[in-house]
Amino acid sequence: MSAATRATAPAILASLLDRLDADGRYALLKLALGGMRVGVSARLAKQAFAQAFDVPVDDVEELWHAISPPYAPLFDWGEGRAERPDLKDVAFFRPFMLAHPLEDGTVDLADYAAEWKWDGIRVQIVRGGAETRIYSRGGEEISAAFPELVAAFDQEAVIDGELLVRGDAQGGEAASFNALQQRLGRKTVSKKMLADYPAFVRVYDLLAVDGDDLRGLPWTERRWQLEAFVPRLAASHFDLSRVIDAKDFDDLAARRAGARDAAIEGVMLKRRDAPYVAGRRAGLWYKWKRDPLTADCVMMYAQRGNGRRASFYSDYTFGCWSDEGELLPVGKAYSGFTDEELKWLDKFVRDNTLNRFGPVREVEKSLVLEVAFDSIHASKRHKSGLAMRFPRISRIRRDKPAEEADRIATLLAMVT
Repeated sequence: MSAATRATAPAILASLLDRLDADGRYALLKLALGGMRVGVSARLAKQAFAQAFDVPVDDVEELWHAISPPYAPLFDWGEGRAERPDLKDVAFFRPFMLAHPLEDGTVDLADYAAEWKWDGIRVQIVRGGAETRIYSRGGEEISAAFPELVAAFDQEAVIDGELLVRGDAQGGEAASFNALQQRLGRKTVSKKMLADYPAFVRVYDLLAVDGDDLRGLPWTERRWQLEAFVPRLAASHFDLSRVIDAKDFDDLAARRAGARDAAIEGVMLKRRDAPYVAGRRAGLWYKWKRDPLTADCVMMYAQRGNGRRASFYSDYTFGCWSDEGELLPVGKAYSGFTDEELKWLDKFVRDNTLNRFGPVREVEKSLVLEVAFDSIHASKRHKSGLAMRFPRISRIRRDKPAEEADRIATLLAMVT
């Protein structure tokens, strides 16, 4: 291969692929394309450990985050050489309880309690062994990004809640997710960042308190203890997620339909007699997200995807028209379309490329995409000054001329 030229390389590569077995072809393509990283999800590794040693995966999940690599105590326990590691004085992670989407149907509010689904990030705050840690839903510790919450949580307890940013420094209601993004992923936080984007947690559930594990109790009992516990926390950094006092499901549906608060995603429905169990269990918790907003936008740029989409242009930047007739970007999406639609979109990009900027292709501004999104906020990321929350392609509008796509003014009217 070292002697190959641009002209001879294709034939040499084809010959090698013909001679190699499946594993050899895979290795060759990895070498040729430079994609040497082989990813394995942490969840898959935990499940493999649980199956290999016939232990509960939820126990593995808890121990995984409490023990440092290379996990010698975990393997000693799994292989029967030692007892399960004692985590009594460790601020360890508990797997989150998750919800199924509420599809077309209803629930009886006599059996289910309703709360607002807030648009922040789900977190768990744990204090144990005189140490406080904050975990994301995936078990990643994010304490360094929110030192004020670590300092304020001084109770021996474990809470589940939504991490949000206040709308103003004087203690306003929750701001949009865009404000929270300014705080995420930081290893150090400046005084200005703390002042401009003050974080707080809206508490959903109480998993443990004063050494007692409450996860096996029904929601109603945990809720009663949570309401008694929250006043022990600093009101500047913690508040209680209120139960929605709806008369019936129709009343709840009407409230959900009218909820366009910047930080509300929809409604959570929690079975009143349900314990707090790891993962998604049918019939216990439901999430009922509000109906999405939509806008007709024009594709501007495209980029190849990852994984099985690496050979397709599947990531699309799109925009809307300013009053001056300029097309300004408002978002980027890479989901919502079928495999057949992806093939069509990929061909459109290749046939209508105007310029190339590294991996990005600029395309002719002629294709309208109907984009669905949860909300839209002011943002400095795009020239338009706007950014969509969870945008996805809901329809390819081949029938609509690009000049009839929506205007920036239309989107500004949707800003929450």
